[in-house]
Amino acid sequence: MKNGTKAAIHRRNQLLAALEPDDYLWLEPHLEVVELPRGKVVYQHGEQIRHTYFPHDAVISLVAVLQDGGSVEMAIFGREAVFGFISALGIHQSFGRYVTQVAGTTSRIALDRLRDAIDKRPNIRRLLFRYTEALLSQTLQSVACNAVHNVEARCCRAILSTRDRTDKEDIPLTHEILAEMLGVQRSTVSSVTSTLQRMGLISQGRGTIRITDHAGLEETACECYHAIRGNFARLLPASR
Repeated sequence: MKNGTKAAIHRRNQLLAALEPDDYLWLEPHLEVVELPRGKVVYQHGEQIRHTYFPHDAVISLVAVLQDGGSVEMAIFGREAVFGFISALGIHQSFGRYVTQVAGTTSRIALDRLRDAIDKRPNIRRLLFRYTEALLSQTLQSVACNAVHNVEARCCRAILSTRDRTDKEDIPLTHEILAEMLGVQRSTVSSVTSTLQRMGLISQGRGTIRITDHAGLEETACECYHAIRGNFARLLPASR
C-alpha cells in the first residue's frame, strides 16, 4: 500500500486528520488498519489493553455488563474518537466491554507507542486531552439525557448520531443494538421505531434504518444531540 493511500485511510479518523503534518508522520509508521466486524468484542471488562483504536467508519460501544446478564451503553466511539486511550494514563485495563455495533475499519496503534507520543509530542498530547474533555462532556450529557428525556427523543438522537459517524444512507442499526444503546427492552425499541416510521421520519429495512426526514428527526430528538455536537466542535480542531 502506497504512503498516500495509507494516509488517506488513516485520516478518515477525524483526530488523525486534525494532526499537524509532522505529528502525523511521527505516528504513521506505528499505525495499522484493522477490520472490525459487527459484534466483535475488542476488549472485555478488566482485560489488559494493548492497543488504542482510531475508528474510520466502525462504531464501537463501551457497555457495562450487569449481573443479570443485561448490558447498557456507557460511551460510543466513531470517526470523531479514539478508544483505549484513557487506559494509557492509568492501569491499562478495560472499564467495560468494547463491542463493535457497526462494522468497519479502524487505525490501531500499540498502547506503548501512543504513550511515547504523549510524552514526546506536545501537540498530540494536547489533542488527545481535548478529546478526553469532549468525551467526558458527552458522557455527562448522556447521564442527564437518560434521566430526563423520553425514549422516543433519545432514540432519535441515537439514530442521528450513528448516521453522523457512518455517512451511510442505510444505517446498520438493529433493534437489539438500539435497545443496548438506550438501556431499554427490545420491544420498547420496536414500538418507538414503528411510531417514528408512521410519522414519516424513518423507514426500516432488514437490520437497517433510513432517515427519510432529517429535519423532522432532529426536531423530535432531544436537545442533547446538538449539545454534544457543539461541545465536540468547540473542543476539537477541524480536520486538516
